[in-house]
This record gives sequence, C-alpha cells and structure tokens, in this order.
Amino acid sequence: MKTKVKERVNWPVTILLILGLITVIFPLYLTVVIAFKKPSEMTNSISGILSLPKSWSFENFAEAMRVTDFWHSLGNSILITVITVVISILLHSMIGYAIGRNKGKSKFYKFAYLYIVSGMFVPFAILMMPLVKQTSQMGIANAVGVVICYVVFYMPMNVLLYSGYLTNIPIALEEAARVDGASTWKTYWSIIFPIMKPMHATVAVLTALGTWNDVMTPLVIMSGSGMNTLPLAQLTFQTQFGTNYNLAFASYLLALLPILIFYLICQKQILNGVVNGAVK
Repeated sequence: MKTKVKERVNWPVTILLILGLITVIFPLYLTVVIAFKKPSEMTNSISGILSLPKSWSFENFAEAMRVTDFWHSLGNSILITVITVVISILLHSMIGYAIGRNKGKSKFYKFAYLYIVSGMFVPFAILMMPLVKQTSQMGIANAVGVVICYVVFYMPMNVLLYSGYLTNIPIALEEAARVDGASTWKTYWSIIFPIMKPMHATVAVLTALGTWNDVMTPLVIMSGSGMNTLPLAQLTFQTQFGTNYNLAFASYLLALLPILIFYLICQKQILNGVVNGAVK
C-alpha cells in the first residue's frame, strides 16, 4: 500500500513570490487607473489616486496621441529599434562566434573578449559629452548616429551572451562541415547562425527593450533635429511647474503595447536561450 506524501508549502518562497507579484501589479494598476481618469478626479489623498475612475474614457489617450504626434513618433521609435536589433544580431553574433571559438586558443581573442565586455562597466554619463561632439563633427547627429551608438552600447552584453551560448554548440558540427568542403563563412551562416535562434530572440528582446525605452541617447544626439522618438515626445508632459499624469500615463500605456507584443512573440525562444545558455 502506497503512503500518501503530504506536500509542504515553502512559505518563504511563496511570500517572496506574492511580494514580487504585488511589486509588479501595483504600479501597473496605478498606470491604468490614472490613464483613464479625468484631471478633476486626481486629488492629493491616497484614496483619490487609488480609486477607480468614475467613468472609463479614452479621452486621455486621444489627447496624448495628439500632443506627442503619436504615429510619427511611433514610426521613428520602430525604425530605430528594428534597425538596431537587426544590425546587432548580425554583427554581434559574428563577433561572438569569432571570439567564442578562439578565446581559449589565442591571447589576442581573449584580450578582445575582455576589452569588449569591459564596456559594460563604462557609465553613459562619461561618454555623453564626447559623443555629442563627435556625432556633430561627423554629421551624424541624427537617427543614424543614435543607431550606431546603440549598436556599440549593446555590443558588450550581446557578445557575452553569444560567446557563452556557443559553448553548447558542439564543434564537431563545424569540423564535419569543413570535411565536406564548407568554408568558415558558409559554416557559420548555414549551421551556427540558425542553431543560435534562441539566443537571437534573447538578444533581440534585450536590445529592443533598451532601445525602445531609452531617453538620454536620442535627447543628447538628436536634439534640434526635429525627429522625436516616443520617450522624447513624452517629455512634453513634464514641465518645470508639474506633470500631467493623466496624459503621461495614457501615453506610457500606448508605448508599452508594441514592445509587449514583441516580447510575447519571442517569449518561448527567450526561455530556450536562457536555459541552454545556463547549462554547459
């Protein structure tokens, strides 16, 4: 006769999960509630902020789209994000492949790996003013300069991810391809690049999130160019006299939707990339 084992609840973990859930849901609840409220419903009391709107209206969303020139700003953000992600995947995966396969055999590649990854520890504040001057002198104080900066900024993290993921890909696959007469270039694009699909999705989402939400880089480089991304356009809600929270939160929700949809599409591949990258 089998003895039924009573499952025990791991309360410390359960409590941490509940706290984490509240930490995520509470700001999202505030964002949604305030976005649908009228300015007259916003009071200084906590109950006035937390209470549900008296009538759910989309007026704030319509006004936020008008003020931020939403479709134009959205198009600029999508263009910059897509180009950055595509270039990052193509370029960083090749660099990660070259370094990942050679850093154990060559001091040059090991130094190159450490040099590139060390870029993760350089604060943007140190680079900000030199970048403004350089992009201006080179005539790329526009979307092109922003994309180039993003590709360089995310190179350390992406090369680290790609070179780490390569440890899970048997080198025997490349040796078999060379025996069949395939060049290194053909081996990479025909075998290695498709195998790294989960890591491509991970890199795409991480790079897209950083690019989509960034304010400082477009602000300091594209200032005066007349081209706004969504985060830049949303700065119009903040003045020295205060912030229009109703319109700002409505605009934040609108900006959240495209990147959220993109994440949901890539979610399965991201999980595979994280799991495979964690196990050697």
